[in-house]
Amino acid sequence: MRRTLMLGLIVALASVGTATAQTDVTPAEPFKVGTFDIHGVPHVVLILRDSLVIDIEVANMVLEAGPEYATVPMPEDMMELIGRYEYGLKYRLYEIVNHAIAQNALSGGSRADYVYDVSELRARPPIMYPSKLMNAAVNFYTHACEGCTPEELQARTRERQEDRGVPYLFLKPTRGAVIGSGDDIVMPYGRDRIEWEVEMAIVFGRAGKYISANRAYDHVFGYMVAMDVSDRGGRPPGGYGSGSDWFVGKGHDTFAPHGPWIVPKEFYGDPMERLHQSLVIDGVTVQEARAGDMIHNIPELIEYASSLITVYPGDVLQSGTSGGTGAGRVERATGSGYLQAGETISATIEGIGTLTHTVVAEESIPDDLSGSQLPPVQSYR
Repeated sequence: MRRTLMLGLIVALASVGTATAQTDVTPAEPFKVGTFDIHGVPHVVLILRDSLVIDIEVANMVLEAGPEYATVPMPEDMMELIGRYEYGLKYRLYEIVNHAIAQNALSGGSRADYVYDVSELRARPPIMYPSKLMNAAVNFYTHACEGCTPEELQARTRERQEDRGVPYLFLKPTRGAVIGSGDDIVMPYGRDRIEWEVEMAIVFGRAGKYISANRAYDHVFGYMVAMDVSDRGGRPPGGYGSGSDWFVGKGHDTFAPHGPWIVPKEFYGDPMERLHQSLVIDGVTVQEARAGDMIHNIPELIEYASSLITVYPGDVLQSGTSGGTGAGRVERATGSGYLQAGETISATIEGIGTLTHTVVAEESIPDDLSGSQLPPVQSYR
């Protein structure tokens, strides 16, 4: 009996796989994927034209009402979407886009109930939450020489090009640190040396270990905008170690903005040819860079990261930031230096989108703490 049931299940799964392998389907227009609240609940969605959101669960139900479409379950979250994307799911997403456009379901009086405006929904982090968030440190020549004169930058860049070494990566927390566009960036109590870093985030779509640079893009799902918000206040004196502390510097809540969505790689192209990232604070552009400023390119970062640890679908690798951070003392309305409460940050990567956040300051901490907490910077500087 069990053998009969198992054979039946195998046949059923095989028939589903055959029905959904519509590899000749192409999308009528490119799309992005994201996570947005619909009726207060996070939903995996498609984004068209950076302005329209399609609830794929409802859109797929409408599609499957026609006899010509096989039943394909929609993913519960972004991790599942990424894991199934290259195993047939992307073709169903292509069909959803094509059907919505053919039925004129995106606008006007025939707009479908499963279509929303981006502006009316809350954006969530696209991936809630990556199992790993890897970050490249000091991976742009201009960031390695903040505040340098043009002559000093040229000399330092030439020295680094002659001896690039290997990348420097660090891990950052995910849940708690990762936030979506529109969420506040919170400066922890007493931590007054907080700065910004706009970065490209590479989202992995296939697992791999020892991935060579020439195979790196085979393991990529897509790209999103990210920020590596940093606390430059350091450790207090005394105890084990002093000064620099990567957990203090990178690990606070809200310090890893992601989004506003993910662009699947087939709709973006080679980031080493296209990357153009910038960051604006209250209308002042403080960072702007292209891929040519990178010390280690994205395929090299992937090769290095995967030589240390296996990467899995939904893991994220951030490729580093350029010059123009708080350490560079870029003049703004609030003066120069680090972030101030009330400032608005917009981080943009051309062809992907923009993250926008307001900076707020944590005003107090519980009065029953024992003293083991991270103290305000001013208490030891």
